[in-house]
Amino acid sequence: MLAMIQSVRSLLVAIFVLMAGSGFLSTLVGLRLERAGSGTMVIGLVATAYFGGLVLGALRAGGVVRRVGHIRAFAAFVALFSASTLIYALVQQPLLWGALRFIDGVCVAGVFICVESWLGDRSEPETRGTILALYMVALYAGQALGQLLLNVGRGDPAVPFVVGSILISLAIIPVCLTRSTAPVLGEAATLPLRRLFDASPLGVAGAGITGLVLGAFYGLAAIYSRRLGLDLGATATFMMTVILGGVALQWPLGWLSDRYDRRHVIIGCFAATLAVSAALAMLPGGVLLLGLGAAFGGLSFALYPLCVAHVNDRLLPSERVTASSQLVLLYSVGAALGPLGAATAMTLAGTAGLFLFIALCTALMLGFGLLRLAASAPVPALDQQDFQILPRTTPTAALLDPAGADEPGPAAQTESS
Repeated sequence: MLAMIQSVRSLLVAIFVLMAGSGFLSTLVGLRLERAGSGTMVIGLVATAYFGGLVLGALRAGGVVRRVGHIRAFAAFVALFSASTLIYALVQQPLLWGALRFIDGVCVAGVFICVESWLGDRSEPETRGTILALYMVALYAGQALGQLLLNVGRGDPAVPFVVGSILISLAIIPVCLTRSTAPVLGEAATLPLRRLFDASPLGVAGAGITGLVLGAFYGLAAIYSRRLGLDLGATATFMMTVILGGVALQWPLGWLSDRYDRRHVIIGCFAATLAVSAALAMLPGGVLLLGLGAAFGGLSFALYPLCVAHVNDRLLPSERVTASSQLVLLYSVGAALGPLGAATAMTLAGTAGLFLFIALCTALMLGFGLLRLAASAPVPALDQQDFQILPRTTPTAALLDPAGADEPGPAAQTESS
């Protein structure tokens, strides 16, 4: 165990530090744009630019890694990311900030491809679950703690960007100094989306809808909280609570889905997310906000890995890694569209529009899930694949999914759901 951690320690430290320095940027950029008088649609477009960069980076950054190697590519992506973070402090102009967020998305995707392919190369089938868990802890812990940087330098608006840039730059050091040999990144295989949908309509649709939900939240949650009257400190606490809540409930919900019909757990999570979103839409603020925020994070963050697990239940083992990579891209496309939908809803309905949009998305998915429940038979509980918490980052993350190493079972032959 200790030897396994030692072999990936530098990568885990790097991703923790990088997320600590960048996890708060979407929140801060949205707040600064609103304070400067930008409309909700403009803020939504800037948020969409980040997810658009993430999609492009997921598709193209692998070529850079193959051409120059993991360490050089990682250093280049992080250096560009650090530089773009400093530019926010120099010029505040929505069009420029949209371009910077797009660059940020490309860089973050490149970093994730470097780290995740490296972790995948360092893991064996029997250690993938542990390495994946350590990676998720480092990623989410850094992202949650990074929200606290919203509070630094209240007298100087440039300070949060400068501190973020410093931390992002420091993330280069453990990777550049590692004695671990970087792997060779191969070409990713493809699996037609139609094949995935035929195998599991519920899982594929759920992954896309989850992208809409979480893209909308990350893009506009800070605006929602500020319009409720929260100050910077309370906004940072709200965002951190949602992220930590997202980590806390994934394992319990995954445990349930391994023992019962996974479709019931997925549909139940969408129904509960709908109820919590409706409550947040009607909430005027107050002490219930953090509790509902934690519940929203716990439920919504679990949806993507639950949907991936359900799709894996319906596929052959040889298809699972490629399927997971396709689902990440589908999620990312949904995340790019989410801020636009939520911005439109907030323009029409005010502050409550964010969670009204999320409630609408989850209501549509709930209806679709109930139709699928009636249309097909479940996968027997004993034939279901083990649930794994999976990152919603790039297709390379599929290399860390232990389900890809499983042996064929009867679940691969059951009727689609």
